[in-house]
Amino acid sequence: RWVEVLLPERPNGTTGWLPADVLRLRTTDLRVVVDVGDRRMELLRAGRRVMTAPVAVGKPGTPTPIGRFAVAELVRTRTPGAFLGPVVFPLTGYSETLNEFAGGDGRVAMHGTSLPELIGTRASNGCIRMRNRDVVRLSRVVRPGVPVVIRR
Repeated sequence: RWVEVLLPERPNGTTGWLPADVLRLRTTDLRVVVDVGDRRMELLRAGRRVMTAPVAVGKPGTPTPIGRFAVAELVRTRTPGAFLGPVVFPLTGYSETLNEFAGGDGRVAMHGTSLPELIGTRASNGCIRMRNRDVVRLSRVVRPGVPVVIRR
């Protein structure tokens, strides 16, 4: 048997096939939904909202990509005052306008911020910025593999 999977590469939405016998498939009842237009993040468990928070999203020239992604990693920076805040969730999606950013490969992330006054605006280079307390709360539950849907 073969399993079609979303690949963490450009362009976003690229799929590939893997043999089922080399995979360890797991289910999760968690899902993160980010509404770019409303600039809100929801955490759903079994389809029920368990958390909601305002977010900042990409500026018009560097929009947050729309689509289906997943949390790729959970990085605890341990520096709440840092630009990215205390927690970073790199996603499996990439900026559609930036091939690289700050020395990285243009991967998009959900993360905290040292600029909480920008929450609720279009201020980022494609990432989803959250208040530090909200990203810490999210990190108590969300782990790599959790689906992330970003919609308009």
